[in-house]
Amino acid sequence: MLDGLLAPGDRLPSERELAQLLGVSRPSLREALRVLEAMGIVDVRPGRGPEGGTVFVGRPGEGGFAILLKMQLALGHFSDGDVIRTRLMLEEWSVAEAARHATEADHAELRRILDRMDAPELSARDFNRLDTEFHVRIAESTGNALACYLMSSLRAAIHRRMVDASERVDDWQRTSGPVRAEHRAILEAVERHDPERAAALVRNHINDFYGTG
Repeated sequence: MLDGLLAPGDRLPSERELAQLLGVSRPSLREALRVLEAMGIVDVRPGRGPEGGTVFVGRPGEGGFAILLKMQLALGHFSDGDVIRTRLMLEEWSVAEAARHATEADHAELRRILDRMDAPELSARDFNRLDTEFHVRIAESTGNALACYLMSSLRAAIHRRMVDASERVDDWQRTSGPVRAEHRAILEAVERHDPERAAALVRNHINDFYGTG
């Protein structure tokens, strides 16, 4: 796969043939295929014939990387400081590029997300889901597919932490007001094509959330 010998949609040899080719046991092969399937790299289809077997997907979603990153965070391989600094670098770059390249359609979609975040009946979990959608959509508007992939994976990996932090607040609806205002200010800077102000606003936004400002 890494050498480019397989193209998206290619079917892998049968389990027996692949085990012989790689010189491994069939149980070991099955375990490896389960891992690749969880990462979204292959699609293992039951049965035989043209509809069965293992197919190389070629374009995995962010789920696999997010799972691995979440496990690394849970095992303490990365400190909270590492997470914050990495998120800051990625978010600042993304919002600055969005200010340079986002289209009117991007602006409209970002406004729609923020309008949905204004709903008073939102739970902390739903609010955080939309918050993630807003930041990932900014990354998407840069036109850089890898940046969007990394942003989506990082946000998925830290989602539980962010929800827990919100739910620990006594009156999170009241405290979410400033977050909404900060989002609106960030979007305004993007719409005005002001990358420096957009980056400064998102930096303050993240530092305020983590209390590192």
